[in-house]
Order: sequence, then C-alpha cells, then structure tokens
Amino acid sequence: MNDKPVIHLGGTILVPDPSGALWWPETATLIVADLHLEKGASFARAGSLLPPYDTRTTLNRLADRIADLVPTRIVALGDSFHRADSADFLDEADAELLASLTAKAEWFWLAGNHDPQPPASRLGGAVVTGDWRLGPLMLRHEAVMGCADDAEISGHYHPKARLRLHGRSASYRCFVADARRLVLPAFGAYAGGLEVSDLALRTLFGQGFTAYLVGRRKVTAVPHHLLLPELLPA
Repeated sequence: MNDKPVIHLGGTILVPDPSGALWWPETATLIVADLHLEKGASFARAGSLLPPYDTRTTLNRLADRIADLVPTRIVALGDSFHRADSADFLDEADAELLASLTAKAEWFWLAGNHDPQPPASRLGGAVVTGDWRLGPLMLRHEAVMGCADDAEISGHYHPKARLRLHGRSASYRCFVADARRLVLPAFGAYAGGLEVSDLALRTLFGQGFTAYLVGRRKVTAVPHHLLLPELLPA
C-alpha cells in the first residue's frame, strides 16, 4: 500500500487529495465530483430529519483546498447541485461563498443527471454540456463503457471501499482507477457511496483496479486484491 500516491493517466500525473478532489499540478487544475449542494435541505423540505448544513460544510472544505492549492482552473464533474432547482434555495451566505469561489479561477460546471442546467449565470463559471476533452483527458459526468477514450475522468458513482486494518474493517470514500479510466469519490458531505464490488463499478473496471482510499489526512493506494474478500469483483 502506498500513502503518497499519484495516478498516471493519459501521460499526466494526477494527485488524489484527502479532501476527495483531484489535483492536476501540471495545469494547476482542481477537479471535483458530485458536490450535491443542498441535498440536506432537499431532504429536510421533504420531511426527513436530516440537518440541512451539508452545503456550508462542502463549500468550506472546497474553499480550503482552493486556498492551499491556488488552482487556475476548477472543474466540477456534474451533480454539483442535488436537484435542478437547488440553487434557488441556497442560503444567501452560501450563495455568496460559492460565487466568491467561482471568481477565484476559471470555473467549469459539467452538467450531471441531477443538475442538467447548472446555474452559472447566477453563481459564475461556465457550463459544459456533454463530454469535454481537456488536453489528453476526457472529462464527463458518468463513465462510458466500451468507449474509445483511454484517459477518462468521471464521477457519478460515489465509490467507496472496505479494508481491514488492525483486526477491524472500515469503509472509505475512494478514487478508483485502472490504466484507462478514473472515477472520483463524491465531494459532497451527504453524498453517500457505492461499494466497488457493485455491478456498476465491476462492469467498468473488472479486476486489476486500484482503490485510493480517502482518509482524514492522506490517501492510501490499495490494489483490489487487498480489499476485503467479500468485496472483490467476481
């Protein structure tokens, strides 16, 4: 296992960050997936007893990484808002914080299935509908099985993996990568996760992938065969 990993994809060197963001140092590009802003508020309006404070938590964490890394470009890979109308319900302070972040760098919103029309006109940034090639990398919200792209970066699946350490098992958000594609973990505070053993991810990766487990202070690269046996792809 390697706790200072980098990911080689399409001739680039990418750094998985403990926040769940991806850093491309050569181009000073910060990439995040699945912020799901206002998910808590959406659930609260529907009557669920879920504290609606996830947006501020997510934005503060993102603001910290922007302050530390000083990117010149920021890309959000879709599902940045939990619902198509979520931006309409942003607290004024949260909306101001988000607008201040989009003003710090070139900001690009990729459309997702939850937010097919991100509100760039109100909050800043530019909207990208569909796939977007950035240098050697193909960026999209959801990975495409069987595509010809050999350097694909996406989100959507919110991957997580389970590992046994010191006699106890724990679940971690994770990046998942092989030689052709990389799926980011969800950045949002309430985004949840999908086990790497799930059929959707097994179909994309099969065997031979590496899970980059997100801890509080570091990311640890774990080959698929070291994950808990019941979670390995069949």
